[in-house]
Amino acid sequence: MRFGIFYEHQLPRPWHEGDELRLFQHALDQVELADRLGIDNAWEVEHHFLEEYSHSSAPEVFLAACSQRTKNIRLGHGITLMPPNYNHPARVAERIATLDLVSNGRVEWGTGESSAQLELGGYRVPVEEKRSQWQEAVEQCANMLAMDPYPGFDGQYFSMPCRNVVPKPVQRPHPPLWVACSNRETIKLAARLGIGALTFAFVDPAEAKQWVDDYYRIFKEECVPIGHAVNPNICMVSSFSVHRDVAEARRRGLDGFRFFGYALGHHYGFGEHTPGRTDIWRAFEKAKEAAGPDAPGAGGEGGIGTPEQLRNHLRGFQESGVDQVSFIQQGGRNKHEHICEALELFAHEVMPEFKEKEAERVKKKAEELAPYVEKAMKRKTFMKPLADGEIPKVIALGRQVAERMRAQGQEPPPPQRAGAAQWAEAQRKVEKAEKAQ
Repeated sequence: MRFGIFYEHQLPRPWHEGDELRLFQHALDQVELADRLGIDNAWEVEHHFLEEYSHSSAPEVFLAACSQRTKNIRLGHGITLMPPNYNHPARVAERIATLDLVSNGRVEWGTGESSAQLELGGYRVPVEEKRSQWQEAVEQCANMLAMDPYPGFDGQYFSMPCRNVVPKPVQRPHPPLWVACSNRETIKLAARLGIGALTFAFVDPAEAKQWVDDYYRIFKEECVPIGHAVNPNICMVSSFSVHRDVAEARRRGLDGFRFFGYALGHHYGFGEHTPGRTDIWRAFEKAKEAAGPDAPGAGGEGGIGTPEQLRNHLRGFQESGVDQVSFIQQGGRNKHEHICEALELFAHEVMPEFKEKEAERVKKKAEELAPYVEKAMKRKTFMKPLADGEIPKVIALGRQVAERMRAQGQEPPPPQRAGAAQWAEAQRKVEKAEKAQ
């Protein structure tokens, strides 16, 4: 099984000068440490306006910084918001490819649509259209990454003419594609579309087994890939705080995980938010006091405990067929030094047994799925590439203006850029000679 660390960049109130700077610098240090320890993935969300819960609105910038401080760890968008009002599909393709280049081919391309009104309303994404917008944008973005040139598209939610979207990624046809899954139905959707399931439901290993079985049954029988390649993988997100003393593990990590669950509920489920004014941490403390000792986390606290308890928790996921577990270690007011200590303890005392046969597991799984992948790719209808003669020419704006003025009997002004007039005259001579032939 593989392991990851997962970031929302939580910052509970009250806020002080330098808090955000410290938060991001600590996260970069943690990713660098995780890379040295042999942890496989670092995942970074994209959220907008979700105060205290997530201050991660530009994940591509954070992940690019991570790429320059690490060598091996995979850098995951967990996730990129795909409805075009958030991010035009061509801009997503450009950013994903660029990150893949600067990281030397280490990108995991996670996608999603959001269910938070602060985000959806802020970017004017209609709730009833967000899923269909996500699907249209993901398919076309994958086409942009894979095709040379992209033929253009006139869709329901966005349109653009033929362009060659550059740069192209290291990983061809595009980096592994994922979707955020918060319930069993989105797991099934991921399987039908042949993409990885990045799950945020905090299910226990027994329920995870049902999700995994659903995924692979549907993948084998129904998959029609949305991308140009499939990524049949399941990642479960888990709580995390490990210490040899169970009481200390809970003291260091439980409140942070509970705040994660409360803030998630505030923004997505039951909250009422006044931008710039609502104090979610204060509300959390009041709610925790009212709930007493049974205050809930985000759904599961199995990743909080001693190395042996964490080992048993992870074995359950391993036996369920989960490919990766990603830890939420930065939540609430969890301390940077405690996070680093827990990562080191996990890497030295728990992770090795799960890594021992990972290459063998991956090879066996790939061999088992190979015939189903072949069938899935045959079901896909690929976007038709343009023949060379069908690719439209785009005339430079300056030339359009000059030709229009000449047609009206006017002499266009000389180009302002040095040498431009000479190059334009040379180009006209070349074209005249080519036409004469």
